[in-house]
Amino acid sequence: MSLTFYYSPMSTAAITELVLAELDVPYEKVIVDLKKGETRKPEFLRLNPNGKVPLVVHDGVPIWESAAITLYLGEAFGVDRGLYPGPGTRRGEAMKWIAWTDVTFRETVTRWLRNVTEWAPDEQHNTKAAEVAQADIHNCLRILNEALADKSFLLGGYTLADTHLNSVTDWLRFMKTDLSAYANLNAWSERCAARPAYRRVIGAPQLAIPPPTV
Repeated sequence: MSLTFYYSPMSTAAITELVLAELDVPYEKVIVDLKKGETRKPEFLRLNPNGKVPLVVHDGVPIWESAAITLYLGEAFGVDRGLYPGPGTRRGEAMKWIAWTDVTFRETVTRWLRNVTEWAPDEQHNTKAAEVAQADIHNCLRILNEALADKSFLLGGYTLADTHLNSVTDWLRFMKTDLSAYANLNAWSERCAARPAYRRVIGAPQLAIPPPTV
């Protein structure tokens, strides 16, 4: 079995790094320098034509997109480790939250960041769009907070769905978003950040993952 993980610091690949740490499977880590345009080189584009990280190559097959990688690695390595449900409704729940993270929640965060940070030039910033995006973020936070009522983790016990989704709440902490209204979410994040795999990758609990650069 060969597994290669293409990674760049300060990017969304941090999610995959945490997933791999939880699974504790052997892999080769290849650092990709975004500033030098290494994701645009022909050899990288042959693996991921989107020219982005994260990317994993498992036994010669490239898998890209963070959610797809988490789902794939969960199915391939997580079931026996108790980190991903077997086929059935619990797996459907895990898939739901992982997909929601990228399709709904992370989209609102990305939209907000593009209107308030250096991701886009100042002349492209739109105050109204930023306000709408921030309202959408808090709606997602409300949904998550309510889903965690009377639960330690999203599915009861810890799974890679928690790994994946908590990474986005970490970005918001890094950006100084006020999360004080979401007691269930904050308690859940503390439990996620106390896990040994999180501490190995990120450091002390609540040390936020920087916002993505790709």
